[in-house]
Amino acid sequence: MAEEADPAAADAHPVVGTRSVDIVVYLMLMAFAALFAFDNWRTGMAWEADGPQAGYFPFYLSVVLGAASLYGLADKLFVAVGAGDTFVTGEQLRRVMQVFVPTLLFCVFMQWLGLYVASFILIAGFMWFVGRIALWKSLTTALLFSLFMFLTFDIAFDVIMPKGPLEAAFGH
Repeated sequence: MAEEADPAAADAHPVVGTRSVDIVVYLMLMAFAALFAFDNWRTGMAWEADGPQAGYFPFYLSVVLGAASLYGLADKLFVAVGAGDTFVTGEQLRRVMQVFVPTLLFCVFMQWLGLYVASFILIAGFMWFVGRIALWKSLTTALLFSLFMFLTFDIAFDVIMPKGPLEAAFGH
């Protein structure tokens, strides 16, 4: 008797292991520590007669960060414990990207469309595509939320928010 293929199991393959992610994160932390150490050395990290210079404490914090990252990196490179652990599967990565990509696009489009129009598109898109909610409910909810945000921030509190061509067409 042949076993039926489970579609969820097909996407449950590991995309990346925990060890690989740990190594990349330790390398990035070491790079940040080196950058911060250099910048604080350039700013001044000595102890003067009147006390520490501006970069004194941040420099030594970056040295500690670099040393801790180096220790963690050495541990991951030379100790094979947990080498086969899965960090993320294909299905998990797909679900994370369903949130990450629209949020990134929201941040980019907000520069041209303004906060309220970009929020409308983001909310309606999430509700319709990810939430599988009826289109009319998604559009109505997004419109009401964006309108509420506009009335709250721009009208009631007079807070300056990023605006786009639609707000300019209405004189805001």
